[in-house]
Amino acid sequence: MYFSSMTFLWAFLPVTLLCYMVLERFGKNAAGNIALLFASLIFYAWGEPVYILLLLASVALNYLFGLVLGMKGLRRRRLALALGVVLNIGILGFFKYFNFFASYVNQAFGREAVPLSHFALPLGISFYTFQAMSYVIDVYRGEVDAQKNFFSLLLYISLFPQLVAGPIVKYKDVEDQILRRVNTYEKRAYGVKRFIYGLGKKVLLSNVFGKYVDMALGFEPGQLSTGLIWMVMIMYTFQIYYDFSGYSDMAIGLGSMFGFEFKENFNYPYISKSIQEFWRRWHISLSTWFKEYVYIPLGGNRKGKARTYLNLFLVFLLTGFWHGASLTFVFWGLFHGFFMIVERLGFGKLLEKNPVKFLNHIYAWLVVVCGWVFFRMDGMRKGIRFLKAMFFYQKGEYNLTACINLEVIAVLLAGFLLCGILQSMVPKLREALYHREETSVLQTVFLFAIFFLCVISLSADSYNPFIYFRF
Repeated sequence: MYFSSMTFLWAFLPVTLLCYMVLERFGKNAAGNIALLFASLIFYAWGEPVYILLLLASVALNYLFGLVLGMKGLRRRRLALALGVVLNIGILGFFKYFNFFASYVNQAFGREAVPLSHFALPLGISFYTFQAMSYVIDVYRGEVDAQKNFFSLLLYISLFPQLVAGPIVKYKDVEDQILRRVNTYEKRAYGVKRFIYGLGKKVLLSNVFGKYVDMALGFEPGQLSTGLIWMVMIMYTFQIYYDFSGYSDMAIGLGSMFGFEFKENFNYPYISKSIQEFWRRWHISLSTWFKEYVYIPLGGNRKGKARTYLNLFLVFLLTGFWHGASLTFVFWGLFHGFFMIVERLGFGKLLEKNPVKFLNHIYAWLVVVCGWVFFRMDGMRKGIRFLKAMFFYQKGEYNLTACINLEVIAVLLAGFLLCGILQSMVPKLREALYHREETSVLQTVFLFAIFFLCVISLSADSYNPFIYFRF
């Protein structure tokens, strides 16, 4: 069930919110949590009822490890933690990466030495596995107490606003909110505002970009002109941003409707002046997760330059691999890791000293767009062919005139301005978007208009994918 589906908008969300508000009024957070927990399990089981058992098993596993690691005087705590992490990664690895490795083993033997798995990838397994591991690790570190109530931990991991596509919420950030959060009218109003803005990003921008991108990439690279390929990849650059940041906005908004405060997951990454800055602004919950639970434990930048670069290499290798079992994702991660290392080697200082900051933006954009080529393509060969066509002119059968129309011009202009440029030029606009206590009459009218246009668009068109649902 997508947040932008009519079933969610007109049935699931209103019923869940109503039940939650009624129960919360009579039984406070504990009663409201019951409604939230049932709704979350129904939400997850809606599309994949079988895998609700896997989710429950994962929560039970981490609940037990949390209790064990929370015991005072426990010997071999590090071994217990390692076992918990290995089991979590093992479950994720079996469902997400088994066929990837099995296919290479079979290629090496020239036959099907290892039968391929026919299990579908469970929805959101990468997200909820990382949340579960953060809980276990934080209990081990003594940063949080082990949760004694199984259903409270189940609610944390299965909470539907962030269950299937993030943001990745660390247990220590919501531990107190599970039973002691304060629900106010202002929080719900802010939640509605953030949800509608996210819905608008997804439906009115990302979906439109996506239709043209899918259409163009249905052709072979040699059939498209260099100019058209550049335009398509710029459109995909906007598509994935408005898709994922829109989803994160909706998740944050939904959380606020139920009294939760989730941290921001995006901070206008396309206005970055370096790749280091880009990763401080893009998918913040994932980058901070890897920093806190992988990069720093490996030594971070405390063990010399060579070790720092190795740690960065490993983190971005894992970042790419986290997104999917494909060489294209691995290359995308290492591609960004390469530029992170290059900037640490001294190029970053040159960027800081460069008086013409516009060139820094161009550099960051080029790296990001070229990286998205491999993120989007089905295989390395196709990605290389597209990248080659971007930098070595080819005429192709189809050029820009085959794709340019008023709709394309309008969404490109809106996508360009709203990705952070307009917000930087007009700070009051950004303040209005994120203001929690106040929503003006004009903004309320604007929100109604966005919601109305989204409903019209969803009613008229069945094209409504979510890119990050497959991760």
